[in-house]
Amino acid sequence: MQDKSCKTPRWQALKSQLNNLKPEAFKEKFMDCSPSIIIDVRTADEYNVSHIEGAINIDYLQESFWDEIEQLSNYNNLFVYCRTGRRSIRACTLMRNGGFDKDKIFNLEGGYEAYVNSSKN
Repeated sequence: MQDKSCKTPRWQALKSQLNNLKPEAFKEKFMDCSPSIIIDVRTADEYNVSHIEGAINIDYLQESFWDEIEQLSNYNNLFVYCRTGRRSIRACTLMRNGGFDKDKIFNLEGGYEAYVNSSKN
C-alpha cells in the first residue's frame, strides 16, 4: 500500500536549498553585485516577447542548456529567472550540483511574472 500522507512537492524541497530573492531584493542584489549576469531560462519565444533588461537567454528546455551554462564564469554572480519560478529552480539546482558556487547563484522567487507585477506597484 502506498503512503498517501501529504509530502512537500519536490520543487519546494529543491527551492529551499537555493538563494531565493523576491523581485525587489533580486533587483537590489543585482545592482550591488559585480560582475553579474542575469539569465532568462525561458524559451526564446518567451524571451523575445519581453525580458529583464540586460538578461541573456539560455533556454532550460533546450538540449544545449548545460553546455551554454558551463560557458559562464564561475566567478560571476548568476541571477536566474523564468516565467513563474519553477524552471529557474531546476536550473539553479543543476548549476549548484554542477559545481557552480551556490553562494553566487540567485533565483528570482515568483519568476518574471512576480518581477513585472512588483514594478506595477
